[in-house]
Amino acid sequence: MLIPILQIITAIALIVLILLQERSAGLSGIFGGEGGAFYQTRRGLERGIFWGTIILAVIFVGLAILGLIG
Repeated sequence: MLIPILQIITAIALIVLILLQERSAGLSGIFGGEGGAFYQTRRGLERGIFWGTIILAVIFVGLAILGLIG
């Protein structure tokens, strides 16, 4: 009963972090958005959001696998 609740909380946090990321960092930035730079270094809060998104995605996948096993 605890794993589905943790999955819901993780999913909501993951959605929020994805929506907070900069829009030009995706594929649209390659095709002429925001100066056309192909590479941009992440600094400060942007780096924290990026790594937080990766960590939450790994946690979410781990919880999904635990839900299937258990």
